[in-house]
Amino acid sequence: MKLPISSLLLAALLLGAGLQPALAQRKGKAAKTAAAGATREAVLSSRSQPLFGGLSAVQAEQALGPATVTGLAGSFPSRAEASQFFSRKGYEYLAENQRDTAAYRFNLAWVLDPNNAEAYHGLGVVASSNPTPDQSIELLEKGLALAPANSPLLADLGTSYLIRYEQGKKKKDLKTGTELLQKATTQDAANAAAWQQLARAYYYQEQYAEAWDAVHKGQSTSVASVDFSLIADLLTHLPDPKGTFK
Repeated sequence: MKLPISSLLLAALLLGAGLQPALAQRKGKAAKTAAAGATREAVLSSRSQPLFGGLSAVQAEQALGPATVTGLAGSFPSRAEASQFFSRKGYEYLAENQRDTAAYRFNLAWVLDPNNAEAYHGLGVVASSNPTPDQSIELLEKGLALAPANSPLLADLGTSYLIRYEQGKKKKDLKTGTELLQKATTQDAANAAAWQQLARAYYYQEQYAEAWDAVHKGQSTSVASVDFSLIADLLTHLPDPKGTFK
């Protein structure tokens, strides 16, 4: 017996209603998979950008894939220790002037432990090659918030503020840079690089005697740290009180 047209139409509609959710579900899964793949690809393409180009640690972990992150930490007792390992590797690559590889290692260290100050410190050093020090300052300040007594971090942040002062001549940057470098040398009197940068900060403020004193304190720890261009500038204003440099 033939079904009336209205019954055929109703059957078709019911059949379609049963199929459409399943089809939509398949399409939804495919779209999610494609989106996840695209996001991971985007993260990997920005692997040499600090914080993977500006993601949160949670976003970066999701994009890399939890299994990948778990695998990175698998050989270590904790994610924090894995993070420390990758930040150390980052510094090793920086020493070899492999900045992109170093940045990726610091990024992984950050994903594994967003509270690892050295991850931010390393990324701040990587960002110091930018035309302006703004990003470097932002990253180093995040690291300093986690490790406020870290002398090398204080010194690098202070130096970044001096660079910004050189570019914009804002007294606030000079004041902040000087204070950070003073803290760096207070935390570690053997931080020769911090003493030399502090000497430059004093020079900018025309405090030439203080600048010479800082130069000599840095020199006593490391002769290699001496900034001879600064020495030349200082000599035009005030002879070396100790007579070491002429």
